[in-house]
Amino acid sequence: MRRTVFNKDHEAFRQTIREFIAAEVVPHYPEWEQRGMVSRDLYRKLGELGVFGIEVPEEYGGAGETSFKFHAVISEECARAGVSFGGSNVHTALCLPYLLKYGTKEQLRRWMPAFVSGEMMTAIAMTEPGTGSDLAGMKTTAKLSDDGTHYVLNGAKTFITGGVQADRMLVCARTAPPTPEDRRSGISILVVDVRSEGYEVGRTLDKLGLKTSDTAELSFTDVKVPVEDLLGEEGKGFEYLTHNLPQERLGIAVGAYAQAAAAVRFAQEYVTDRTVFGRSVASFQNTKFVLADCKSDVDAMEAVVDRALEAHDAGELTAADAASAKLFTTETAATVIDRCLQLHGGYGYMREYPIARLYADTRVTRIYGGTSEVMRSIVAKSMGL
Repeated sequence: MRRTVFNKDHEAFRQTIREFIAAEVVPHYPEWEQRGMVSRDLYRKLGELGVFGIEVPEEYGGAGETSFKFHAVISEECARAGVSFGGSNVHTALCLPYLLKYGTKEQLRRWMPAFVSGEMMTAIAMTEPGTGSDLAGMKTTAKLSDDGTHYVLNGAKTFITGGVQADRMLVCARTAPPTPEDRRSGISILVVDVRSEGYEVGRTLDKLGLKTSDTAELSFTDVKVPVEDLLGEEGKGFEYLTHNLPQERLGIAVGAYAQAAAAVRFAQEYVTDRTVFGRSVASFQNTKFVLADCKSDVDAMEAVVDRALEAHDAGELTAADAASAKLFTTETAATVIDRCLQLHGGYGYMREYPIARLYADTRVTRIYGGTSEVMRSIVAKSMGL
């Protein structure tokens, strides 16, 4: 079926990204996987390409686009090549919406030029050891100094994507204790300069997948953060985080669909070339049926993702819609990619084959951005259950 969600501008952008990946990413990817992060130079090149400024207003050096579909194109093209852009998705899809919606004009004038160029990479620190998805249970504190000029930040964070290479970290911290009526109250977001005294990057975490995306533990010991670097209003951080969750979950859904579609393509190419017992693997009925089932699943995922993209651009994507899309695509992608790996036989278990990387990379999509169990709870609640 003809896909109608993208226009000519999106397709022209797709070709640009595809050529960039072939020239600037694929040749270096094995080295980056060994290092556990992409080259910092990649971020500067993405900045030069205009990737980081797509949704940034023109007055701050961006293109001023409002559609999320350009991010979808990047996800699809990265999956198609079996690569990623490291922590850049956090920079643009997670951090940027907070900065644009809640940042002051003075803050945007300070931060956006370097944000757009890739000279200043951002990440966001929410999760803490022992709290997981329970953000309201965070213990990190930011106390206002007696003279009111700065906050004093203390605490620790974990599973922070982009945590090693970030220059500014959006840190979620308690500026006031929770109340008995609302344990979510009192959380604020500070945009912290990682060069600040007392800011420490701990272990770089050794993950199952997403090997080129640096993920770290962070600690803060009496870190002084100027009040000018408070994002939005004090105490409204949880509200801000909730506001951006539908887009975050849409992005994960798009990525899961793209990975599954890529897996089917990798499997089809492999079984066509591979021979056993004097026949191509593609000639066996089981192979045909497995790939037919997988393609049907991917077609269904594409329909869900495209509908969600249209709803998001129209400002109509609800939290329940995004949760449903994430739940369906991530769970279905896991099944599709597993079956496509099986068609590769023993070679599918080797990381030199992109199907193995997809298998490892996609597993976390059912965890981050809210677990599948949390998504089921959101959808059930929307049904009045």
